[in-house]
Amino acid sequence: MHVKGINDDIQGIVFDMDGLLVNSEKLYWDANIQAAEEEDLGTPRDAYLKLTGATVKEMQDFYHKYFKTDADRDRFIKRTDDLVWQWTDEGKLKLQPGVQEALDEFQKRGMHMAIASSNYEDVVQHVLWATGIRNYFDFHISYLDVQKGHIEPKPAPDIYLTAAKKMHLPKENILVFEDSSTGVQSAASAGLKCVMVPDLIPPTEKDRTNAAMICQNFFEFLKRIQRFLA
Repeated sequence: MHVKGINDDIQGIVFDMDGLLVNSEKLYWDANIQAAEEEDLGTPRDAYLKLTGATVKEMQDFYHKYFKTDADRDRFIKRTDDLVWQWTDEGKLKLQPGVQEALDEFQKRGMHMAIASSNYEDVVQHVLWATGIRNYFDFHISYLDVQKGHIEPKPAPDIYLTAAKKMHLPKENILVFEDSSTGVQSAASAGLKCVMVPDLIPPTEKDRTNAAMICQNFFEFLKRIQRFLA
């Protein structure tokens, strides 16, 4: 597959999941707010945006700032996760704009496709079943692989290096899609080209340097393919 602005022939695509393929980051944000209000934490609503695509250290710093005990933190996290799971079952989890069309187009072009997510295995499975997109992907990587394989989570390159190895393609023929700065940094550190499709947080100057291109949504990316072919 040839894309305007990218010189190499793309044969494989690796996707992040949360905030990129599905609107789960918004659900997590809403769940954080509801859980905090139930606990009467008094944290500003926009504070939870800091958890979007956050590194493990950034999450730890956030929880240390707002929670007095580990038990309070764990109860908050469980309530947040339970709400998102419930809302997913209720149909509130949706594919992001252009995702269905992009997956269909990539499949038609014979692309190898995979997911590289930092979320838990049961959550990844839940999302793939709930949205009906699981059969598009050759494999997926989740936080389970981080735990079992002793690899570092994003922004370390490990997850994308593992995905590239499993895809059995040269790095130059693989394209990554990410929505967060953490993910873009991970892909760039792995030596992979990355298209950023920002979700809740706009791209930084560093993102503009690290990403091969930035698209508002998948529809915009598809136009780049169509224009090239025209």
